[in-house]
Amino acid sequence: MIHRCGTFVDDEGGTKREPAGARMTPWTLVYDRFDPVEERRRETLCTLGNGYFATRGAAPESSADGVHYPGTYVAGCYNRLTSRVAGRAVTNEELVNVPNWLPLAFATPGCAWFHTGTDTLLDFRQTLDLRHGVLYRLLRYRDGHGRVTLVRQRRIVSMADPHLAALETTFLAENWSGIMRVTAALDGSVVNGGVERYRGLRGDHLVDHATGRREAVTWLRARTSESEITVALASRVRTGAGPGEIVQAPARIATEHEISLEQGRPAVVTKTIALATSRDHAIADARSAAVRRAALAPGFGHLLARHRLAWARLWRRARLQVDDPAGARIVHLHTFHLLQTLSPHTADLDVGVPARGLHGEAYRGHVFWDELFVLPWLNVRFPETARALLRYRWRRLPEARVHARALGLPGALFPWQSGSDGQEDTQLLHLNPRSGHWTADNSHLQRHVGLAIAYNVWQHFTATGDLEFLRTFGAELLVEIARCFAGLAQRDPATGRYEIRGIMGPDEYHDAYPGAAAPGLDNNAYTNIMTVWLLLRARRTLALLPVRDRADLTARLELYPAELERWEQITRRMRVDFHDGVISQFTGYAGLLELDWERYRGVRRLDRALEAEGDSPNRYRASKQADVLMLFYLLPARELLGILRRLGCPHEPELVPRTVHYYLRRTSHGSTLSAVVHAWVLSRSDRPGSWRFFTEALGSDVNDVQGGTTSEGVHLGAMAGTLDLVQRCYLGLEIHRDGLGLNPLLPEPLARLSLPLRVHGAWLTIDVDHDRVLVCRGDDGPELLNVVVRDQSAEVGRETTCYFPARQRRRAHERGRGP
Repeated sequence: MIHRCGTFVDDEGGTKREPAGARMTPWTLVYDRFDPVEERRRETLCTLGNGYFATRGAAPESSADGVHYPGTYVAGCYNRLTSRVAGRAVTNEELVNVPNWLPLAFATPGCAWFHTGTDTLLDFRQTLDLRHGVLYRLLRYRDGHGRVTLVRQRRIVSMADPHLAALETTFLAENWSGIMRVTAALDGSVVNGGVERYRGLRGDHLVDHATGRREAVTWLRARTSESEITVALASRVRTGAGPGEIVQAPARIATEHEISLEQGRPAVVTKTIALATSRDHAIADARSAAVRRAALAPGFGHLLARHRLAWARLWRRARLQVDDPAGARIVHLHTFHLLQTLSPHTADLDVGVPARGLHGEAYRGHVFWDELFVLPWLNVRFPETARALLRYRWRRLPEARVHARALGLPGALFPWQSGSDGQEDTQLLHLNPRSGHWTADNSHLQRHVGLAIAYNVWQHFTATGDLEFLRTFGAELLVEIARCFAGLAQRDPATGRYEIRGIMGPDEYHDAYPGAAAPGLDNNAYTNIMTVWLLLRARRTLALLPVRDRADLTARLELYPAELERWEQITRRMRVDFHDGVISQFTGYAGLLELDWERYRGVRRLDRALEAEGDSPNRYRASKQADVLMLFYLLPARELLGILRRLGCPHEPELVPRTVHYYLRRTSHGSTLSAVVHAWVLSRSDRPGSWRFFTEALGSDVNDVQGGTTSEGVHLGAMAGTLDLVQRCYLGLEIHRDGLGLNPLLPEPLARLSLPLRVHGAWLTIDVDHDRVLVCRGDDGPELLNVVVRDQSAEVGRETTCYFPARQRRRAHERGRGP
């Protein structure tokens, strides 16, 4: 789906009516009518956050009523519960829906509390201001007595102070005067219930509720049942008419107010809240910290001003200017949600990259491999945040080592899904909503998370040049992962080749051979080739360390020369299968059946469709998402072909386009990440095709291409992947230890691209169009050793200008191109 102003245009060129009154300007997402069917998707897309916590864009007067789903999520706040599923005890860890700070209800004289389903809406508009991080809401309604009231609201989750949020509500009585009743509450009776297919599982994570009042501040405290994290909310409500009456219960506390409205004169109610948990730094306890912060918080105007300044600083570093109006709108939206989940505040936390952001409860808030798509963007804009996310993995090395030892492996094996402590939290059963069947989930056999982590370690070092990062923990992380994958590789005496057996690759449609008694596949090409890449990089990393650090690390890890020699052998004798002149996804892939694609045209989740028919995708050459093609996403073609040449495998240049087009025809794109990868791998050979996949990836959440999943949280990896696709792929950006290379090849609809990047400690601004490349320095950081601009396109002649001397820095700044 390609989003354009006023319509949604499908890939065949047909048009569909734009749902729910949604429209966008370059910096706003606007809904100009209320639609209960679309409400939960809106709530996800209108989420506000600051990297510490986020709150869905639910109406303040709403509750979890089947239409609305208020939710607030604190980064790293997980809890485990045990449920009975299909006669079995199943334990799941989830990102906890913490107490709801939003509730603010209102009623005109003699009427019930306002509700969009019972009162007459005359006007409605909800606007998300992406530039400043403000959610605006306007509604005008008529009650049962004919009284018309205008309500305006402004909401922020402060990017300046990560523990604060505020809601300002202005009431205007248009044709009446009298008393407006208002109640503002903190509600701890919430559960995790935002994903329909999880509702057979327990979601009652909060226990030991308590409430109270301290002067003008009310508070609510609760505790997670197993992880024992204390969560506290404190609220200060200002109406200009006294503190209000307290209505108190163990899991809920509210203040009730009567506001005298005069016709035509506005009245303002401001609710300012503070959120704290027992995981916070520099606090005595969560409750007292929340109460003190709420009491000392400035008024809404000052809080908003500081919040806007914080967002302005972020946008200076995150700017990605594309000369395509439809693309620019969603680029801003994706950047906005990425920064709300992983902001500079994240650098001070011990948290990973939740696959669905802090926007909902899908995937239970787990951390998968999505950081593979996220960190390359952060490395060159917010390297401190990227480093913190890698430290999150390093802190869980002990658990990864335990996981590896349990399977008889050396080094560290990271789980497919995890959250708090790095244990394997992948579910064992999967509900197919199409058939209602619970089936075995074998995705814990996806070992390639470690490859993603190691890749990000190397990418971070390459982008920052930070040798201290390698010395302190990066090298240890990369080497321990390399040891594990070397341990997975076992030599076949018959062929002399090393093989990795009994795993799954990125394509989740294939988890076993047809009719096999046990799950697992052999020699997944992505895993095997990336293992070779990893072992080569691990040896290179050791060589980069100062002699003393290298000696200390190898002694501490008991890494002996014989083990390093085995790594060398694996990098020359790893098995990679081929068929029909292309790389085989795994051993035995060539023996699978071809799927009747015409019958399943447009079906993204083939696994569910086939299981409902008593069949399985294990029987077919059909992929959920890019698997083999992930190799071309991560590695330049010359590097991949070099690895194949090292292995003594076919490595002619024509292998790349043949393999790309072979799997492109056999992929259903059941993952939002798939369009990102396909746009990348087609960028040099098929620019129109690349652009089609790019626009689909841009619209994956806005258009809800998976049919209802956006309401459960954004797809953070796909959002970040689109940004990285623009900044690295279409720019042809390659960063090396001694500088960077550019090989821009913009798709035809993208006339111009401009962005700042931080490389090796220096800020650069790059402006590219179809004829010209301009590179300017933006600060006084260390000099880059080299910038090379290559042009492999015969279609254009390109003018290149690189400004690096000090006298040119002022020129770059005056042109507004500095970060």
